[in-house]
Amino acid sequence: MASEGPLTTYQSSFTLPALPSVPGTDPSSCVLDGFRIAIAQLLSESLGLTIEQAYSGVDYGKKGEDFTVALPRFRLPGKVDELGKKVIDKFTPNEYIESVVADKAFLHFRLNTTNMIRAVLTQVYELTHVVPAAQQASSSSSSASASKDSEAPSKPEGLYGKNKVGAGKRVIIEYSSPNIAKNFHVGHLRSTIIGAFLVNLYKACGWEVISMNYLGDWGTQFGMIASGYAKYGNQADLEADAIKHLFDIYVQVNKDAEADPSVKEKAAAWFKRMEDGDEEALANWRIWRELSIRKYTEEYDRLNVKFDVYTGESEVGKGAMDTALAKLEEMNLIEDSNGAKLINLTKHKLEKAVVRKKDGTSIYLTRDIGGAIERHEKYKFDKLIYVVSSQQDLHLAQFFKILELMGYEWAQPKNQSLVHVNYGLVQGMSTRKGTVVFLNQIINEAASVMHDQMKSNEEKYNAVEDPEMTAREIGITGVKIQDMAAKRINNYTFNWDRMLSFEGDTGPYLQYAHVRLASLDRKNPHLLPLPGPSELQLDLLAAPHTSQQARDIAFLLGSYPDVVKVALKTHEPSGVVTFAFRLAHAISSAWDAVSVKSLGEEEKEKAKARLFLYQCARDVLGSALRLLTIRPLERM
Repeated sequence: MASEGPLTTYQSSFTLPALPSVPGTDPSSCVLDGFRIAIAQLLSESLGLTIEQAYSGVDYGKKGEDFTVALPRFRLPGKVDELGKKVIDKFTPNEYIESVVADKAFLHFRLNTTNMIRAVLTQVYELTHVVPAAQQASSSSSSASASKDSEAPSKPEGLYGKNKVGAGKRVIIEYSSPNIAKNFHVGHLRSTIIGAFLVNLYKACGWEVISMNYLGDWGTQFGMIASGYAKYGNQADLEADAIKHLFDIYVQVNKDAEADPSVKEKAAAWFKRMEDGDEEALANWRIWRELSIRKYTEEYDRLNVKFDVYTGESEVGKGAMDTALAKLEEMNLIEDSNGAKLINLTKHKLEKAVVRKKDGTSIYLTRDIGGAIERHEKYKFDKLIYVVSSQQDLHLAQFFKILELMGYEWAQPKNQSLVHVNYGLVQGMSTRKGTVVFLNQIINEAASVMHDQMKSNEEKYNAVEDPEMTAREIGITGVKIQDMAAKRINNYTFNWDRMLSFEGDTGPYLQYAHVRLASLDRKNPHLLPLPGPSELQLDLLAAPHTSQQARDIAFLLGSYPDVVKVALKTHEPSGVVTFAFRLAHAISSAWDAVSVKSLGEEEKEKAKARLFLYQCARDVLGSALRLLTIRPLERM
């Protein structure tokens, strides 16, 4: 059983009348669930539906409506306008719903504005600050290791937007997976960005996550490098940047091989020695692998990406592969073809798949099969996700089908344990000096372009504490947001100018929105510290005291937990990016209409309520950026 966490026990300090419970809802982590249940209750009582049936029909509205119900979806007898009239006749304004309007086959519901604003902002505040702080205090006081000399604990991570749907379940997410000694191309970058988002997403939804980097650290390219290292290798260059040095050797040896075919034969013979466990052949390879991982770890850290496990093709045991092949032979699934072994999957419309080359060496597919079996034995995962480009769709489909045919219960499609999260291609990624080869070139280029842009405004540039770090973070935000803004299956063209612009829907624009919100505390010290929400006059955020934009922001903040849940179903970062842009736009349009600074002393309570609204917006925008693996900036 999953242990009780703060999300299990939390109840808001702002209470509204009790409602029936509906499976799959949790008003204590998504306050709008409560308002939707109230709508479902009205529909249930008016139309004779069960509350679950009614709830399933309550959707977010469009064009300024809070929630909308399409009456035909319930397939009830009678005309829709008569059904709508039944609901409206039954309705009286209450603590949850302000009004219901019939619009042909639809009913539009507007929530009770003052209660919605107070309920949303209270939940955002308490789950971001109060509950995590209380949890941290109780865990540090009960921890015997906490000594008086220890440093002050860092601010705990907020819980707003998180849920517990995956409590008690374990997922392995394999992503990035570059090839050692080959270039880190844009496909690896996409896998890194999308995979790191999925790690955060699954954690936010209560899963235990193991993030895994399955390195391309095995294969004939190591035979090539080994045969060329004696000629081109240099220890100092290797230690300075193993990834680049091994790549340079690989390029040089391939040139040699074009002139002399025996180079490839020697390389294949060397790799065969590695596969047979020859210690002399493996000694250098181990050093190269270790130094490459060390260099990658530095680069990933700059991208705000961390892995729990670095594994690789080399770590798939020969025993696991041999056992898998023997089992396939036993089940009569293997055919011989000129000495190579293959599985005929044509009846499953998946072509023929080679599982062993004719020289007896393993190939990628065999290692994947052995690796998945070993992982299930070791980790007993509930789900194993591969973040790999759509170019590998056939390979992954063959791989999953073979595991299914082998009879493993966890590999059966009904369990949905094996998942391929695919993505489209990136076109035209290059630096100002030419083609991108290494990950650090992408990061350095993004930082450099941004830094040049920042220097064009000397006054602002001089006010930034660490311009290099700031430029790098804004640059990386630009790269990530451009990658995640559209559906992941779409191809896109890499564009430095568009990506690093502060105009339009870009990464720098989102950082600017966060910085702008963070600046409000600095500009309004006379209002700080703000009391908790129960002591603030939050009704001053509703009409006629404040314009509609304040309500729009509060409602958007209330929808964030749903954005997270939808992303978990679709594995799409684009929904979270779209939410962040919608919130940034709502803040921008409210900036003058819902001003804090313009209010005088006589309107101090209204100013405090507005500042509190913006603080909650900053917390939620920051949470969305962190979910997207982006470090939100306080100044720029």
